[in-house]
Amino acid sequence: MTPGDLHDPFFCAVTSTGFTRARVSDLAAGRCAALRVRDLLPRRMVEETLKALEARAFDAYGRRRVNPPVMRFGVGVSDYCKDGVLTDAYWPAVHRHRTDWESLGLPFDPFEECRAALGADWPGGIRVGRRSGREMGAGVAREPNQGFRVHFDDALREFFCGDLLDSTLVTQFAFNMYLSVPESGGETIIWRHRWSPADEAFRLPGSYGYDESVVGDAEFIELSPEVGEAVLINPNFFHAVRPSRGARRIALGFAVGLSVTGELLTWG
Repeated sequence: MTPGDLHDPFFCAVTSTGFTRARVSDLAAGRCAALRVRDLLPRRMVEETLKALEARAFDAYGRRRVNPPVMRFGVGVSDYCKDGVLTDAYWPAVHRHRTDWESLGLPFDPFEECRAALGADWPGGIRVGRRSGREMGAGVAREPNQGFRVHFDDALREFFCGDLLDSTLVTQFAFNMYLSVPESGGETIIWRHRWSPADEAFRLPGSYGYDESVVGDAEFIELSPEVGEAVLINPNFFHAVRPSRGARRIALGFAVGLSVTGELLTWG
């Protein structure tokens, strides 16, 4: 039997009717790699949010670091990390982000609705995280039509000069809720491979990403996005998004941390 034939029964995607305490606990404990919840929000909210966003121009993440480009509406905290520290330029960007989202004129806050649905059964509650008492960005609408390179997300490693938030985190998740999906492509691939120092030999120069050979023959799961579906993953596993073909791939996204106090804390 070759390594590629082996299967970890805990490395799986679980579909649930909601983000229950038991399911989120399973993800935190490593009993699964991803949670999928279809129709997280009423379809009316999904359609209204998409319509409002389609009328606006999206910016790109920093193109030197993120190439091929990924478009966004809102603030990406990763653009404001330098030498392991969140730079002061993040806070004016958060202010602009809030103004831009308010200008959409939606009768609801889509990020607040997503947080409420995610934390409805969580005993510790859920809220936007704070740094030095200041509230972080709520999230971002992302459009990776050309895909995301293979990478992992870990605030502890990216913001290594102290905690990113005022509360210490014990684990981290990544949340996405899909507003629009392409006719084909756009799949999220998650490999059963976590970062090790040797992986840095595969990092692309100046990039957030790695050459795909970094994951070798590791087991993987593939998630095809669906409109209205929300996915919560363990982003410490290397993951990527395949290029899209056809319609735009737009999702609301934010990071989620489980704090030592038992709260779920989010940031964009």
